[in-house]
Amino acid sequence: MASAPVFNHAAAEMTQETDIRKNLSAIGARMAGAAEAAGRAPDSVTLVAISKAHPASAAHQALIAGHRVFGENRVQEAEQKWPALKDEFPNAVLHLVGALQRNKVHRAVALCDVIQTIDRPKLARALADEISKSGREPQCFIQINTGEEPQKGGILPEAADSFIAECQDILGPALRGLMCIPPLDDEPSLHFALLGEIAARNGLQELSMGMSGDFETAIRLGATHVRVGTGVFGERPPFMAKAAEG
Repeated sequence: MASAPVFNHAAAEMTQETDIRKNLSAIGARMAGAAEAAGRAPDSVTLVAISKAHPASAAHQALIAGHRVFGENRVQEAEQKWPALKDEFPNAVLHLVGALQRNKVHRAVALCDVIQTIDRPKLARALADEISKSGREPQCFIQINTGEEPQKGGILPEAADSFIAECQDILGPALRGLMCIPPLDDEPSLHFALLGEIAARNGLQELSMGMSGDFETAIRLGATHVRVGTGVFGERPPFMAKAAEG
């Protein structure tokens, strides 16, 4: 009877590393082209490689390829993957791009370098208190719910100016910019333009907007950070995606 084939883990890891390296190079070239077409310097836009629901080995391969800026959706998943990765790559930068509960603020500030989803005064105050106590000062972004979707977090556009002013008082220089996630079926440029208008009138310079399918449009409209997951890492493994939803 024929023996079962032996899975070659080393070969699989090498293939993964090659694919992620190629993907990073291709995304970087497209980002540079979009920036240059908009009259911007290519280094004015940062790629946040969204590693949520991908194993630590995938992030590790991106780190080996030279990338250093990543995003995770949940504090618990970040804690499982990133302490060891940051020990090996101390200059890695981790963004939290999912909703943050106040009872996890201590853990988020301890691990994350950027928190992108501030959407209520109590969360801003909890972050300010933890920053003061810990001595760590993650950069902070306010999430704007540009599509006014009830199932999404974020401040509604009509409340944005007053909330930004409140957060500027609470967080001071830690508050760096705004982020948004446009509705799936809407024209994203309308949402990116709206986010840029809100930021400009409130003196905020940084905009986190644009994902795998629309980051070039976002760059044209002023994005300083684009969040790309599938374009870098491929489709999420089903077992990891299910775990991330739990």
